[in-house]
Order: sequence, then C-alpha cells, then structure tokens
Amino acid sequence: MTKETMPAPTQGEIIIEGNTRAGKPFRPSDWVDRMCSTYASFGGDRKLKYSPYLKPKVVNGVRCLAVDLKLKTVNPEGYAQLMHFADENQLNILDGAGNSIAVPH
Repeated sequence: MTKETMPAPTQGEIIIEGNTRAGKPFRPSDWVDRMCSTYASFGGDRKLKYSPYLKPKVVNGVRCLAVDLKLKTVNPEGYAQLMHFADENQLNILDGAGNSIAVPH
C-alpha cells in the first residue's frame, strides 16, 4: 500500500496532524477514525456517515484530521473538545497555509 500525499489544508479548515510536537507518531494509530466516528450519525439508509466537518486526510504521509472551521459555529462544544484533545496530546495543528499554529480557541 502506498502512502498518498495530499496538499496542505484549504482555507476554512485546520489540520490536526497524527504527529506530536516532539515528532513522534500519535497512538493509537486509528485515532483519526475514532474521532470521525464520534461525530458521525446514521443516515436514512441506516449507514454511518461522517460529519461534513471532520475528514480523515493524509498530508505528507501522515494521517491527519481535517477540521472544517464551520464546526466552531455549528458545534462550539465539539470544536472545543477537539482543540483540547489536540492540546492535551501535544498534536501539531496546521492552518490553511500549512503552517504550524497554536491551538485555536
């Protein structure tokens, strides 16, 4: 299986990287899927659908979580929980230009 490289985040989203600020991979390795599942809901077809505000993404070979900044308005508590998770676990956060940023609140 090859690792796909995707572009840095687009405007209107931030990326929570699967690497810590110390440069180590974050464990468990399926944390992105777990986060997406937490915010998922069942559709009319009874299938689990990810929230439109959270997407798994691979950036430079690293599994990441793309967070649409609209989540901050739609679900402020959920957004705050994600930012707390990233900060507590010392995860890198990238802005729309792909630059590392402090945890936005």
